[in-house]
Amino acid sequence: MLAGEDDGKNAIVSINAGAGGTEAQDWAEMLFRMYSRWTERRGYKIELIDFQPGDEAGIKSVTFTASGENAFGYLKSETGVHRLVRISPFNASGKRHTSFASVFVYPELDQEIIVDIEDKDLRIDVYRASGAGGQHVNKTSSAVRITHLPTGIVVQCQQEKSQHRNKDMAIKVLKARLHQHEKQKQDEKLQEVHNSKDDIAWGSQIRSYVLHPYQMVKDHRIKLDIGNVNDVLDGGIDPFIEGVLLAKKHK
Repeated sequence: MLAGEDDGKNAIVSINAGAGGTEAQDWAEMLFRMYSRWTERRGYKIELIDFQPGDEAGIKSVTFTASGENAFGYLKSETGVHRLVRISPFNASGKRHTSFASVFVYPELDQEIIVDIEDKDLRIDVYRASGAGGQHVNKTSSAVRITHLPTGIVVQCQQEKSQHRNKDMAIKVLKARLHQHEKQKQDEKLQEVHNSKDDIAWGSQIRSYVLHPYQMVKDHRIKLDIGNVNDVLDGGIDPFIEGVLLAKKHK
């Protein structure tokens, strides 16, 4: 179930209250409490990154990291819109009210990029340098061209008289280019993750939490209902997480 490339990583979770002022902000806070309890049950560590309190109650948005083995692998299935139906505690007329909040989960990427170059990934060609540099330059094959086979990046150096120094210089340039290459891949991945946020339309709720007129939490993706709402809101979301992961695995 946890075979994704980033599943083993820590998770960064953002919860945003939907339209509807205090109601939605209170719901966002309830969700934050639910995920906090879930992380405690799992033995994960939680760390706040950003917290925007609501105008009267609740929270407008919160972002936190959940650190622990496979945190992202489990929590990624929580991305989507969560819907709450209850009697409003903020409305004296006791009417039923529906609130929305969106949850978005992405992996915490390793910011430290370690450039590891293996000899087997390199093709090193030596050749005679051309161009300015007098007679000595052309007599020996001191220029070096290095091709990094996995990425196809080619670097060459012919400024030094010694082949050894040219090779050191070329390796240095190659490391810098590979570092840039990796960083670009990370940036693209984050952009991709960010772009998929647009898919979370308010109509596409993944789960409904109904407190009135009956009590039930229903996951719309796997048609799973749980009657003990209090336990779910206290962090008991594993049946949903595992159900969604299993359903994806069997597709």
